[in-house]
Amino acid sequence: MKRLLLSLALLLSLSAFAQEDSTSLQTVQPIFGYLSYSQTLQAMPDYAIVQQKMADLRAAYETELKRVEEEFNKKYEAFLDGQRDFPRTILLKRQTELQQLMQQNLEFKAQGQADLQKAEEEAMMPLRAKLNEALAVIAREHGLAIVINTDANACPFIDPMLGVDVQQTVVSLLSK
Repeated sequence: MKRLLLSLALLLSLSAFAQEDSTSLQTVQPIFGYLSYSQTLQAMPDYAIVQQKMADLRAAYETELKRVEEEFNKKYEAFLDGQRDFPRTILLKRQTELQQLMQQNLEFKAQGQADLQKAEEEAMMPLRAKLNEALAVIAREHGLAIVINTDANACPFIDPMLGVDVQQTVVSLLSK
């Protein structure tokens, strides 16, 4: 947040300097660009492919989680059905097995969520790199000092005389 505020302060001082220096000019050259990074990312052609791969991976984890839950439920039902008849040693052994199985299932679920998050981050890295490269190209072409991400309402107001919306330009470049 501090970086954003410092960047905006720098941009405002640059724009004030540019306006003082070019009072005879009719138009002011935009000095920054802006876009919704997440919307631009979602507009990329490869985004749908990554999302489909992630959906397939999530489905595989959910299938395995359902299988281990069913296995646990069967063992638990068998335990409940026979607990009256089990000798104390067998009863304690079965309880311990059920507790271990439950713990393993919880660990699997947590590890699966971590694995899914890591897989999504790794799958999105090439898309983000491609988007960042496209942003750099567009910024250089338009002579922009900075490109601001407007996600999360980070910039509630942008003066269209000083900034330029580069979202469609970037999407067009990435769609080629």
